[in-house]
Amino acid sequence: MSDLMAGLHQPGDTVLHRLSVGAKVLGLAALSLSIVVARDVRAAVVFLLLTLLLAALARVPLRSVWRAARGVLLIAVVASAFQWWWYGAEKAVETFLDLLSLGLAALSLTATTAVNDMVDALSRWARPLRFVGVDPDRVALTVALTVGALPGTIAIARETRDAARARGLDRNPRAYLSPFVIRIVARAHESGDALHARGIGD
Repeated sequence: MSDLMAGLHQPGDTVLHRLSVGAKVLGLAALSLSIVVARDVRAAVVFLLLTLLLAALARVPLRSVWRAARGVLLIAVVASAFQWWWYGAEKAVETFLDLLSLGLAALSLTATTAVNDMVDALSRWARPLRFVGVDPDRVALTVALTVGALPGTIAIARETRDAARARGLDRNPRAYLSPFVIRIVARAHESGDALHARGIGD
């Protein structure tokens, strides 16, 4: 199970743990916006150090920090390669560092916030949307189901990849993608049938 995707919550009493969910979400939004807006490689280094400091403040295990960094590493490398091609080495380094910083910032929020607390907060924030026909409980249920489905999706991806490798087809994208998509769709239908059987949703 991927710590970053499945939701790594580390119970604790740090400053970040004691902050409200709203404050942490707003802080993450402000930090993420700053990382994206600041277009300087020196600022990218500062933001990376800041997000590492946040992870340390949240007492996130080094193993989980590495997993979070590894999770965005491939995307960062590909994006940086395009930036190098289009804009040069400095922009490529900035992009690479910015993507790592964004991943670590999200990890700090995940590590210090229980999934149930996040879902409850989203439900409260969605209450004003009742006036336009949005059900806050459905919003919370959707988020909870999405978070809960991530570990299973990751497990299916790994199983499908291993099966393709066992057949010697690991270099054939269709041998991996087709079974993966079929299994994900089947899982979604099963979840929908289970909800419908319990009278939840249409």
